[in-house]
Amino acid sequence: MNNLLEAHSVSKKFGEFTALNNVSISVPKGSIFGLLGPNGAGKTTLIRIINQITMPDTGHVTLDGKSLQPEHIKDIGYLPEERGLYKSMKVGEQALYLARLKGLSKQEAKERLQYWFDRLEIGDWWHKKIQELSKGMAQKVQFIVTVLHNPKLLIFDEPFSGFDPINANLIKDEILRLRDQGATVIFSTHRMESVEELCDHIALINKSNKILDGKLTDIKRQYRTQTYEVGLRTEHKEQLQKELSTKFEIAPTNFKTLEDDLMLNIKLSEHDTSNDLLGYLSSKGEVSHFVELIPSANDIFIQAVKNNN
Repeated sequence: MNNLLEAHSVSKKFGEFTALNNVSISVPKGSIFGLLGPNGAGKTTLIRIINQITMPDTGHVTLDGKSLQPEHIKDIGYLPEERGLYKSMKVGEQALYLARLKGLSKQEAKERLQYWFDRLEIGDWWHKKIQELSKGMAQKVQFIVTVLHNPKLLIFDEPFSGFDPINANLIKDEILRLRDQGATVIFSTHRMESVEELCDHIALINKSNKILDGKLTDIKRQYRTQTYEVGLRTEHKEQLQKELSTKFEIAPTNFKTLEDDLMLNIKLSEHDTSNDLLGYLSSKGEVSHFVELIPSANDIFIQAVKNNN
């Protein structure tokens, strides 16, 4: 698979503090790449290096196969976690100014801004000052300025901060649409449910080191535990639970059910299959619920960081 961006053995120190230690990532073209990690892990430093705000001590970054150069700034759109709009300026005036800095002509900038303002339903904000807007509404303006010049690479750092659920969903749909139109996205967030919804690939950084990366589905396979959430209707709940405990590793669980089911998590050994378990349960009662507990991005994040620590 072709990669749009690659970081090769990037390291960065600030005095005695190591912010990044020999970190490499590969971001496939047309993907949404989750750059994850606890606070202070090194994510923002890597993002700043990609944006050429700071330079690595060792290692290098390539964009579309070429060593990163100042002219590549026009190919990148960056929405930082700390927003940077001028509060006393009018929305339209500021958006137009920032669009011109991206290399757009005044006429082209106006046309694109009109399209995006209408699309995100903020057309009547043009003459308002930023300080008159809520945090979420100001975020819409900055999102527009980030994507306006149609960059190859979009970098979103906590893009849903300040949004209510409706507007967060709106921006999520726009990110997916931009991906489908050919943009490549680096997405940094602590909201693991957003990682589940958006990301194709992830890299996890902890204490300046990359500890995990790859396709999200492949990583989930690595962390699967062969555990199934089971509901069983039987007149002999206690007896069956004792019998199951002699054959499998079981634990109590809870989920919504209309009947008084026996509810258990059952972990299979490496010699058993889900068909074996389902056949056995079916011989003991009516199976009302049978779901594999696939590890979530949140589960993987916590387990990987704990193991690394």
